[in-house]
Amino acid sequence: MGSESTEERGNTPQPPPSQFRTSHTESDNIPAPPQPIAEKWIHYHLENVNRSPRLSDQAEGRLNIEKENIESDKPGRDLTQNEEAEESGKIKRHSKWKIFAQIFVWLLFTAWWIAGLILHRYDYGWLIPFLVYLTITLRIIFNFIPVSYVMRPMRWIYNNSLVKVYNFMPHKVRTCLAALITIAVICVGSFIPEESVDNTRGNRAISILGLAVILFILWLTSKDRKRIPWHTVIGGMLTQFVMAVFVLKTKAGYDIFNFISYLARAFLGFADQGTAFISDESVVKLNYFITSVIPAIIFFIAVVQSLYHIGFLQWFIVKFATFFFWTLRVSGAEATVAAASPFLGQGESVMLIRPFIEYLTQAEIHQIMCSGFATIAGSVLVGYISLGLDAQALVSSCIMSIPASLTVSKMRYPEAEETITSGKVHIPKDEHEQATNILHAFSNGAWLGIKIGGTIVAVLLSIISLIGLINGVLGWWGRYINITQDGEAYLSLQLLMGYICYPIAFLIGVPRQDLQLVGRLIGIKIIANEFVAFTDLTQGPEYLAMSPRSQIIATYALCGFGNLGSLGVQIGILSQIAPGRAGDVSRVAVSALFSGVLSTLTSASIAGMLITG
Repeated sequence: MGSESTEERGNTPQPPPSQFRTSHTESDNIPAPPQPIAEKWIHYHLENVNRSPRLSDQAEGRLNIEKENIESDKPGRDLTQNEEAEESGKIKRHSKWKIFAQIFVWLLFTAWWIAGLILHRYDYGWLIPFLVYLTITLRIIFNFIPVSYVMRPMRWIYNNSLVKVYNFMPHKVRTCLAALITIAVICVGSFIPEESVDNTRGNRAISILGLAVILFILWLTSKDRKRIPWHTVIGGMLTQFVMAVFVLKTKAGYDIFNFISYLARAFLGFADQGTAFISDESVVKLNYFITSVIPAIIFFIAVVQSLYHIGFLQWFIVKFATFFFWTLRVSGAEATVAAASPFLGQGESVMLIRPFIEYLTQAEIHQIMCSGFATIAGSVLVGYISLGLDAQALVSSCIMSIPASLTVSKMRYPEAEETITSGKVHIPKDEHEQATNILHAFSNGAWLGIKIGGTIVAVLLSIISLIGLINGVLGWWGRYINITQDGEAYLSLQLLMGYICYPIAFLIGVPRQDLQLVGRLIGIKIIANEFVAFTDLTQGPEYLAMSPRSQIIATYALCGFGNLGSLGVQIGILSQIAPGRAGDVSRVAVSALFSGVLSTLTSASIAGMLITG
């Protein structure tokens, strides 16, 4: 295939595959992009299909099918001169009104910000209103001034300062230097703060040891140690630690995440109003799972679907993913899914790159699955907060999971193939999004929320009942060998998992007296799910009596979808979206689950290094 001549392939320029054309055109009436670009894309990937065994068998067939489809594609009709003039007039009129609307919004928020500074600077604080005002101002400014005016000078300074110093050093020297700097930052940030009752420097040293053990296990079990991208690994660990320091050690970080957690808690109040309307105020006060958690999930998903319809969610995720794309040198697909997983979840985040899934490498599939296992979704985040868990710990854990999942996955399964999204972060237009307006999208989201909420209720009922059955069998079996306590059955699945995961709890820095209890939670989370473990953490008397350090570390350690049930969910979703890749998905699924669990544990270790109160 690699030796095929240009004449054999043909010299006629061809448009790109239809699924890639959707990222450049908004309707069939707009002409396809310039053909030489499409021809370059096809020829580039046809010439590189022999770079790995998988590509030579699978990607070649897919690309040949695409090439045949390309030749039969018909270009969309061109707009007539009258249509072009009519469209141009609409755009001009729309732009004129848009300018006045944006000026009005800016003046309104300027007045709001100034009034807030005068009236509530010392009681409500000034940081959050300022950040809101700054965000809106910058967004409006960059609607009229290209971002390149700001980015080009910054890029020129960066390329002529740090990049030159970086390129001047030999590869091995700069890798070792970066590793030493990261280790120094972690040690200094961990040991300098003063000790507290259950957060001694000895406990922090154990958390550092735990992080080192996790990284060593990943290196030892790596698919190809020689290909591990140490830039991504070192940069990811440093980014994760800096994020944790910002949240747990700085007032600005604390205020920002406290504000986010406040918004999440306030969000629950709005769902309670709907619950009270369809039932009664007394039902809300019962604090049952089905009446307090499920309504919040339904409402949240409806709002998310509305934000997706208007394009805000895609815009936010692309901006968020770009940071990790450039700093950690991962592909656009990986950065997009990793950045979206804490907000959308393991299934919905994959839908953002639906047109590219058929062409992902095995390492990319491993990464996007790992991202789903390493964090929880925003739809259940509000539910967990309603259980009484520390909101800031949950939110910060979700954000820390982004660099953590990229780091862990690239150590476990390094990239060995060519990727088609290595040059940019881009979310294609979703052809399956059928909503006609925002109200339609909101109602679709409410229906989706009902299905997801019903699934959660059914899964929890089944899993908790199954655990009860297993405990009944173990207790009956244990009575005959005198494993009892106060005459009652003592042998249970929780007890066994507590001892199996005892070393894990020790390595992430849990105080000695709570090791067995936290080990139980970690084991139940992996075998059952995080819902069951979080419920035990917030309602079990023995867990409520744990030290604050143990409770916070446990919250970080449980904050992820890394369990056997989610393994089936992700295999099913990816296999349905890209049936031709079902074999590749199944091949890397267990490794991705293992990596996702370890990603969550790295966040718990870092939390153990930094928590002082």
